[in-house]
Amino acid sequence: MISVDEEQIRADELEAGRKLFARPVTFMLSVAKLDQLPRAGLPEVAMAGRSNVGKSSLINALTGRNSLARTSNTPGRTQQINLFDLSGRLILADLPGYGYAQAPKDLVERWTRLVFAYLRGRPSLMRVCLLIDGRHGIKKADEEALDLLSQAAVPIQLVLTKADLVRKADLQALRLELETRLARTVGAIPQLLTTSSRSQDGVDLLRAALAKLALPPQP
Repeated sequence: MISVDEEQIRADELEAGRKLFARPVTFMLSVAKLDQLPRAGLPEVAMAGRSNVGKSSLINALTGRNSLARTSNTPGRTQQINLFDLSGRLILADLPGYGYAQAPKDLVERWTRLVFAYLRGRPSLMRVCLLIDGRHGIKKADEEALDLLSQAAVPIQLVLTKADLVRKADLQALRLELETRLARTVGAIPQLLTTSSRSQDGVDLLRAALAKLALPPQP
Protein backbone atom coordinates (compact mmCIF):
# COMPACT_ATOMS: atom_id res chain seq x y z
CA MET A 1 0.00 0.00 0.00
CA ILE A 2 1.38 3.44 -0.99
CA SER A 3 1.72 5.97 1.83
CA VAL A 4 0.57 9.58 1.59
CA ASP A 5 4.20 10.72 1.54
CA GLU A 6 5.04 8.39 -1.36
CA GLU A 7 2.00 9.57 -3.27
CA GLN A 8 3.06 13.19 -2.72
CA ILE A 9 6.61 12.50 -3.91
CA ARG A 10 5.23 10.83 -7.01
CA ALA A 11 2.95 13.79 -7.69
CA ASP A 12 5.85 16.19 -7.22
CA GLU A 13 8.01 14.22 -9.64
CA LEU A 14 5.28 14.16 -12.28
CA GLU A 15 4.81 17.91 -11.90
CA ALA A 16 8.55 18.53 -12.18
CA GLY A 17 8.60 16.52 -15.39
CA ARG A 18 5.62 18.37 -16.78
CA LYS A 19 7.19 21.76 -16.03
CA LEU A 20 10.56 20.83 -17.54
CA PHE A 21 9.11 19.67 -20.84
CA ALA A 22 6.61 22.53 -21.00
CA ARG A 23 9.51 24.99 -21.18
CA PRO A 24 11.00 26.13 -24.51
CA VAL A 25 13.05 23.50 -26.28
CA THR A 26 15.34 24.35 -29.17
CA PHE A 27 17.22 22.38 -31.79
CA MET A 28 20.97 22.85 -31.23
CA LEU A 29 22.79 21.07 -34.04
CA SER A 30 23.30 17.83 -35.94
CA VAL A 31 26.56 15.97 -35.46
CA ALA A 32 28.16 13.61 -37.96
CA LYS A 33 31.53 13.33 -36.17
CA LEU A 34 32.44 13.25 -32.49
CA ASP A 35 34.66 16.33 -32.79
CA GLN A 36 31.57 18.30 -33.83
CA LEU A 37 29.93 17.77 -30.44
CA PRO A 38 29.70 20.86 -28.22
CA ARG A 39 31.89 20.93 -25.14
CA ALA A 40 30.42 18.74 -22.41
CA GLY A 41 28.43 20.83 -19.97
CA LEU A 42 24.71 20.37 -19.46
CA PRO A 43 23.54 16.89 -18.46
CA GLU A 44 22.58 14.82 -21.50
CA VAL A 45 20.09 12.01 -22.08
CA ALA A 46 20.36 9.91 -25.24
CA MET A 47 17.51 8.19 -27.05
CA ALA A 48 18.92 5.01 -28.57
CA GLY A 49 17.42 2.00 -30.29
CA ARG A 50 16.99 0.09 -33.51
CA SER A 51 15.97 1.86 -36.69
CA ASN A 52 12.30 2.88 -36.69
CA VAL A 53 11.78 2.06 -32.99
CA GLY A 54 10.18 5.47 -32.44
CA LYS A 55 12.95 7.65 -30.99
CA SER A 56 11.97 10.83 -32.80
CA SER A 57 8.27 10.27 -32.12
CA LEU A 58 8.96 9.84 -28.42
CA ILE A 59 10.99 13.07 -28.29
CA ASN A 60 8.09 14.87 -29.96
CA ALA A 61 5.67 13.34 -27.43
CA LEU A 62 7.88 14.30 -24.48
CA THR A 63 8.14 17.91 -25.60
CA GLY A 64 4.55 18.22 -26.81
CA ARG A 65 5.69 19.25 -30.27
CA ASN A 66 4.67 17.50 -33.47
CA SER A 67 7.74 18.18 -35.58
CA LEU A 68 10.67 18.98 -33.28
CA ALA A 69 12.38 15.72 -34.20
CA ARG A 70 11.93 14.41 -37.74
CA THR A 71 9.96 11.18 -37.98
CA SER A 72 9.59 8.72 -40.82
CA ASN A 73 8.31 5.23 -41.54
CA THR A 74 11.55 4.62 -43.44
CA PRO A 75 14.21 3.02 -41.22
CA GLY A 76 17.40 5.09 -41.13
CA ARG A 77 15.86 8.54 -41.60
CA THR A 78 17.87 9.98 -38.67
CA GLN A 79 21.45 9.92 -39.95
CA GLN A 80 23.24 12.10 -37.40
CA ILE A 81 23.14 12.80 -33.68
CA ASN A 82 20.55 15.55 -33.25
CA LEU A 83 20.81 17.59 -30.04
CA PHE A 84 17.97 19.52 -28.38
CA ASP A 85 18.31 22.00 -25.50
CA LEU A 86 15.59 22.04 -22.84
CA SER A 87 15.83 25.60 -21.50
CA GLY A 88 19.47 25.26 -20.49
CA ARG A 89 18.68 22.48 -18.03
CA LEU A 90 19.00 19.26 -20.05
CA ILE A 91 20.08 18.14 -23.52
CA LEU A 92 18.25 15.40 -25.42
CA ALA A 93 20.22 13.49 -28.04
CA ASP A 94 18.29 11.76 -30.83
CA LEU A 95 20.64 9.05 -32.09
CA PRO A 96 20.69 7.29 -35.47
CA GLY A 97 19.10 3.87 -35.21
CA TYR A 98 21.31 0.83 -35.20
CA GLY A 99 20.50 -2.35 -37.06
CA TYR A 100 18.50 -2.45 -40.28
CA ALA A 101 18.14 0.74 -42.30
CA GLN A 102 17.24 1.52 -45.91
CA ALA A 103 20.60 3.10 -46.66
CA PRO A 104 23.97 1.99 -48.08
CA LYS A 105 25.78 -0.48 -45.84
CA ASP A 106 28.88 1.69 -45.40
CA LEU A 107 26.72 4.62 -44.30
CA VAL A 108 24.85 2.50 -41.75
CA GLU A 109 28.16 1.21 -40.38
CA ARG A 110 29.42 4.78 -40.04
CA TRP A 111 26.25 5.78 -38.11
CA THR A 112 26.66 2.78 -35.83
CA ARG A 113 30.30 3.58 -35.04
CA LEU A 114 29.35 7.19 -34.32
CA VAL A 115 26.52 6.19 -31.98
CA PHE A 116 28.53 3.74 -29.89
CA ALA A 117 31.58 6.02 -29.73
CA TYR A 118 29.29 8.73 -28.36
CA LEU A 119 27.67 6.38 -25.86
CA ARG A 120 31.03 5.13 -24.57
CA GLY A 121 32.88 8.41 -24.35
CA ARG A 122 30.55 11.35 -23.61
CA PRO A 123 31.33 12.57 -20.05
CA SER A 124 28.10 14.60 -19.71
CA LEU A 125 25.90 11.64 -20.68
CA MET A 126 23.78 10.94 -17.61
CA ARG A 127 21.50 8.24 -19.01
CA VAL A 128 20.68 6.28 -22.13
CA CYS A 129 17.04 5.51 -22.82
CA LEU A 130 17.26 2.27 -24.77
CA LEU A 131 14.02 1.97 -26.70
CA ILE A 132 12.54 -1.45 -27.47
CA ASP A 133 9.66 -1.82 -29.93
CA GLY A 134 6.83 -3.40 -27.94
CA ARG A 135 5.56 -5.18 -31.06
CA HIS A 136 8.79 -7.09 -31.66
CA GLY A 137 10.50 -7.39 -28.29
CA ILE A 138 14.23 -7.43 -27.72
CA LYS A 139 16.35 -8.38 -30.74
CA LYS A 140 20.00 -9.41 -31.13
CA ALA A 141 21.07 -5.83 -31.89
CA ASP A 142 19.31 -4.66 -28.70
CA GLU A 143 21.06 -7.37 -26.67
CA GLU A 144 24.41 -6.21 -28.06
CA ALA A 145 23.60 -2.57 -27.26
CA LEU A 146 22.56 -3.49 -23.72
CA ASP A 147 25.79 -5.42 -23.17
CA LEU A 148 27.92 -2.60 -24.56
CA LEU A 149 26.22 0.02 -22.40
CA SER A 150 26.59 -2.17 -19.34
CA GLN A 151 30.32 -2.53 -20.00
CA ALA A 152 30.65 1.22 -20.53
CA ALA A 153 29.01 1.90 -17.14
CA VAL A 154 26.37 4.14 -18.69
CA PRO A 155 23.09 4.18 -16.71
CA ILE A 156 20.43 2.50 -18.85
CA GLN A 157 16.69 3.13 -18.81
CA LEU A 158 14.79 0.55 -20.84
CA VAL A 159 11.70 2.03 -22.52
CA LEU A 160 9.08 0.04 -24.41
CA THR A 161 7.56 1.97 -27.33
CA LYS A 162 4.36 1.56 -29.38
CA ALA A 163 2.66 -0.19 -26.47
CA ASP A 164 -0.78 0.76 -27.78
CA LEU A 165 -0.20 -1.61 -30.72
CA VAL A 166 0.40 -4.66 -28.52
CA ARG A 167 -2.17 -6.95 -26.88
CA LYS A 168 -2.22 -6.58 -23.10
CA ALA A 169 -1.25 -10.21 -22.45
CA ASP A 170 1.69 -10.02 -24.87
CA LEU A 171 2.83 -6.74 -23.34
CA GLN A 172 2.76 -8.22 -19.84
CA ALA A 173 4.82 -11.21 -20.97
CA LEU A 174 7.37 -8.93 -22.63
CA ARG A 175 7.59 -6.76 -19.52
CA LEU A 176 8.30 -9.82 -17.38
CA GLU A 177 11.01 -10.98 -19.79
CA LEU A 178 12.71 -7.59 -19.86
CA GLU A 179 12.47 -6.99 -16.11
CA THR A 180 14.18 -10.33 -15.56
CA ARG A 181 16.94 -9.25 -17.95
CA LEU A 182 17.29 -5.87 -16.23
CA ALA A 183 17.73 -7.50 -12.84
CA ARG A 184 21.00 -9.07 -14.03
CA THR A 185 22.28 -6.14 -16.11
CA VAL A 186 24.91 -3.92 -14.48
CA GLY A 187 23.99 -0.24 -14.67
CA ALA A 188 20.36 -0.77 -15.63
CA ILE A 189 17.55 1.14 -13.94
CA PRO A 190 15.30 -1.57 -12.43
CA GLN A 191 12.07 0.15 -13.49
CA LEU A 192 10.93 -0.60 -17.03
CA LEU A 193 8.85 2.17 -18.61
CA THR A 194 6.10 1.43 -21.13
CA THR A 195 5.11 4.22 -23.51
CA SER A 196 3.03 5.12 -26.52
CA SER A 197 3.78 8.32 -28.41
CA ARG A 198 0.36 8.16 -30.02
CA SER A 199 -1.77 7.66 -26.90
CA GLN A 200 0.71 9.44 -24.57
CA ASP A 201 0.61 6.49 -22.14
CA GLY A 202 3.70 6.47 -19.92
CA VAL A 203 5.09 9.70 -21.36
CA ASP A 204 4.50 11.55 -18.08
CA LEU A 205 6.47 8.89 -16.17
CA LEU A 206 9.42 9.22 -18.55
CA ARG A 207 9.30 13.01 -18.20
CA ALA A 208 9.43 12.63 -14.42
CA ALA A 209 12.40 10.26 -14.62
CA LEU A 210 14.36 12.59 -16.90
CA ALA A 211 13.54 15.69 -14.85
CA LYS A 212 15.55 14.19 -11.97
CA LEU A 213 18.67 14.45 -14.16
CA ALA A 214 18.17 18.07 -15.23
CA LEU A 215 19.80 21.08 -13.66
CA PRO A 216 17.53 22.84 -11.16
CA PRO A 217 15.42 25.70 -12.56
CA GLN A 218 16.89 29.17 -12.24
CA PRO A 219 15.15 31.41 -9.68
